[in-house]
Amino acid sequence: MNRIDRLTAILTHLQSKRTIRAAELATRFEVSLRTIYRDVRSLEESGVPIVGEAGQGYSLVEGYRLPPIMFSREEALSMLVAEKLVEKSLDEQSNKSFKEALIKIKAVLKSSEKDLLVEVQDTIKVLKSNSSDGANKSSKAFQTILLSISEKKVVAATYVTFDPEHTTERELEPVGLFHSFEQWYLMAYCRLRNDYRTFRLDRFSYLHITDISYSTAKHPSLQSYLDKVSSERKLHQIVLEVPDSSLKYLVNSKYNNGFVSETRIDKTTEMTFMNSSIEGFVRWIISLGDVVKVKQPELLRDRLAELIREIKEMQGFS
Repeated sequence: MNRIDRLTAILTHLQSKRTIRAAELATRFEVSLRTIYRDVRSLEESGVPIVGEAGQGYSLVEGYRLPPIMFSREEALSMLVAEKLVEKSLDEQSNKSFKEALIKIKAVLKSSEKDLLVEVQDTIKVLKSNSSDGANKSSKAFQTILLSISEKKVVAATYVTFDPEHTTERELEPVGLFHSFEQWYLMAYCRLRNDYRTFRLDRFSYLHITDISYSTAKHPSLQSYLDKVSSERKLHQIVLEVPDSSLKYLVNSKYNNGFVSETRIDKTTEMTFMNSSIEGFVRWIISLGDVVKVKQPELLRDRLAELIREIKEMQGFS
């Protein structure tokens, strides 16, 4: 990116957030902090009213706005793809708000770009994978949690655990939401357990924002919590041997199960995974039991054999 394009992009970023740090801009544009300082100084000298506060970052003087920004064809198409993905991955209310915001963005597109979006609109599809019931439950919970976080209010909740199925009443201090394995999760401080817990949104049968306030200052950030959980979780190294002709059956799900690396050996591929749940992994791999061989660990091999026996007994096979 040349300097003129970068200066324009920096100004766009300054309009997109109340405050933005120099380090964030340096990372975004892959340049040094010194370059960012020089660029900001150039913008100031050109008349852009930028306010810089030590330890806070840069911001534009309230009320300063550029004329509508033009988008390239590639950027316009990217918005269309994002719209398709959001339609299937966000809850109903957030999806509606996103569409309203996108309409405003599309309003500044050139006529040729608007025509392009209309032309390719029906050529992109994202198939829905979650059940409608689960999606509806997540939708209601999603908005309640976001409102709770913005108002810093405790949430009263009824939560149903998966295994074993058990219903509990909780008071939660929400910290953040994250999406993983096609599900939305809440990370929150649970007053019942006096500790941080992760909750799947579609397992809440009741959610209500109380009048009790809580402070976010005492809680870790969502990212630091996820990093901590990841580092503390006991991971099992799992090695599978897969004929090359069967690799296609694993390609779409291997990353959801901790895929790390693979090595070609003759006409087979040795795949290595790191996964914290032997039970969860074996219930995935059993569907591929006729095309993969478990090389390690022995614990997984034993559990696979045991599960096969349980299935035979359940189905009445001799």
